[in-house]
Amino acid sequence: MRHLVLGVLFLLLVFGCDEKKAEVSDKDLTLAPNPTLSFKPNILWIVAEDMSPTIPSFGDSTIVTPHLNWLAKEGVCYDNFFSPHPVCSPARASIITGMYANSIGASHMRTGPWMHENLPKHIIKGYKSLPEENIPYEAVPPSDVRMFTEYLRQEGYYCTNNAKEDYQFIKTMTAWDESSGNGHWRNRPPNKPFFSVFNIGVTHESQIWAKALDSLWVEDDAEVPVPPYLPNTKVGQKDVRRMYSNILEMDEKVGSILAGLKEDGLLDSTIVVWYTDHGGPLPRQKRLLYEGGVKVPMIIRFPDKQFSGERDSRLISFIDLAPTTLSLAGINPPSHIQGKAFLGEYMRKTEPEFVFGAADRFDEFSDKIRSVRDKQFKYIKNYELDKPVYADVAYRKNMPIMQELLRLKKENKLTAAQALWFKNPKPKEELYDLNADPFELKNLAGDEAFSERLLKMRKACEDWVIAINDQGLLNEQDLIAEFWPGGVQPITAIPKFQIVSGQLEISCDTKGASIGYRMKNDSINGWKIYEAPLKDTGNHEIEAIAHRLGFERSEVVEYSGQE
Repeated sequence: MRHLVLGVLFLLLVFGCDEKKAEVSDKDLTLAPNPTLSFKPNILWIVAEDMSPTIPSFGDSTIVTPHLNWLAKEGVCYDNFFSPHPVCSPARASIITGMYANSIGASHMRTGPWMHENLPKHIIKGYKSLPEENIPYEAVPPSDVRMFTEYLRQEGYYCTNNAKEDYQFIKTMTAWDESSGNGHWRNRPPNKPFFSVFNIGVTHESQIWAKALDSLWVEDDAEVPVPPYLPNTKVGQKDVRRMYSNILEMDEKVGSILAGLKEDGLLDSTIVVWYTDHGGPLPRQKRLLYEGGVKVPMIIRFPDKQFSGERDSRLISFIDLAPTTLSLAGINPPSHIQGKAFLGEYMRKTEPEFVFGAADRFDEFSDKIRSVRDKQFKYIKNYELDKPVYADVAYRKNMPIMQELLRLKKENKLTAAQALWFKNPKPKEELYDLNADPFELKNLAGDEAFSERLLKMRKACEDWVIAINDQGLLNEQDLIAEFWPGGVQPITAIPKFQIVSGQLEISCDTKGASIGYRMKNDSINGWKIYEAPLKDTGNHEIEAIAHRLGFERSEVVEYSGQE
C-alpha cells in the first residue's frame, strides 16, 4: 500500500512539477498579523530533526509532502527562521530556556551525563582523567533560568514531551506532566489546555547510514539536487535520495499526529507548530553556521485557518519560541528571557535587524565561531584560525557521502566549491551576500565594495558576545570549574517545611531551585509546582523535591501532616 501511495506521489511529481525549485517570490513574503483568539489555545509542536527547508512549501519541489503541504496551505510559512546553534543539544537548550546556549554555558555539544541521571559519583569526580569529549558535566544556567514549560504548567497547561530531552542539563521534575514515549495530550485531565511536543527522529543525520539498506520512499533513480559543495557522484546522489526519502517518511508521521488531532475534534482549538531542530543532515550543513546548518523551515496553523497561505519574512530565532508560546497562552514572558515573542498578547513591538549564531565544541572537535545574519548578508567570525573550517568529527564519517568527499580530497579531485570547506588556515572573517551566493561560496570580507557592511556586522557580533556574556568563548575546563567546583556537581538543598498561620510553606535554600510536591507515593499525577503556601493538606503525607538546573536534584523529603 505504501508503494502504491508513493507511486501516486511520483506521478504528481512528474506531471505537476516542471522544475526542481518552486517559485517563492518576494511579494509573497508578508508580515503575518497577530492571531485573534477568544480562548486559551492548545499548542502542539511537531519537531523534525536535521532538516533544511527542502520541501515544496519552501521552494524545493524534489518530492511531494502532502501533509506538510496541507499544513502550509492552511497555515503560515516562516521564511527567515533560524537556529542559533547548528546541532541538536545546544539548539534544544536555547529552545527550552529562551536563551542563547552560549550565554548559559550550554553551547558545547554533549556536556556529559545529560541523559544519565544515575551516573556514579566516582565517575563525575574523576572527570579530569577522561578525554575532553567525555567530560561529564551539566551546564548550569543562571539561577533565574527555567525550562519554560514550568510557566505553562503554573497557568494550568498539561505539558507533555514525546520524548527527546537533549537539553545539556537534566530536566527538572516540574518541567513536564509527562516526558516519555507515552507523552500525549490524550493523557490530560478533562478540560485542561495542553502543550504537547512530538519529536520525529527519522530525518536525523544518523538515518542516512542506518537506513542505507532500507527501501526508499523515492524512486531508486530519482533525480535529486546535490549542493555544489558535495560530490555529485553515485555515492553522493544515493545519500541525498536517502535524505529526501526520510523526509517523506517524516511527512507521513506528521500526518498521523494531525489525524489524531482531527479525530479528537481539537484541530480548531489548537495552534499547530511544525519546525526542525537545526539545519540539514549532510556534510557542510549540520555543525556549521552556514545556511545549511542554521536556516530551518517553520509552519504554524492557527485555529479556524487564520492567515492561511500567508508567508512571514521576519527574522525569527529559536530563542523566540519560548516567549512566543507563553505569549500565545496569555502569559507575560519573564524579563530574563533573551528571546522576544513574535506572536500573541505580548508580541514584540519592533523587529530585530539581526539573528545570531554560535558554534563551539562538537563531540571531540573544539572550535569557536560566531555569526550575524540580516535578511541579505551573513557575517562569520572565526576565533581559532589554526583550525580548518572542516571539523574531523568521527560520527559524521559514518556517512558514505562524507567518506566520498574525503576520498576525493585525498585524490586531489575536489572541485573549487568542495575544497573551500577544507581551507586551512581559515579566514578570520567571512561575509556572504545570500541573495547572490546562497551556498556561501564567495567570501566578500576582503572586498572593498562591502567594507561598510563588514564593519557594521562585525560590530554587531562584538556587541552581541559582550551583551550576552558569551560563555562559549571561555576555555571549557574553566567553565567546568565554575559550574562544578572541584569536578563535583553542586547539590540542590533539601526542601524545608514550615507551618505559618495554619498553612504549609515549602522552601529551598538553593537560589533558583524549582520545588515540586505531591501526595506521598502519588507517582501517577506527578510533581505539582509549589508556588504558594498550601492551605489545606488534609493531613496527608506530602513529599517534596527541589532541583536547580545543572545541580543534582535534592532528596525527596516527607511532611507527615504534624506541625
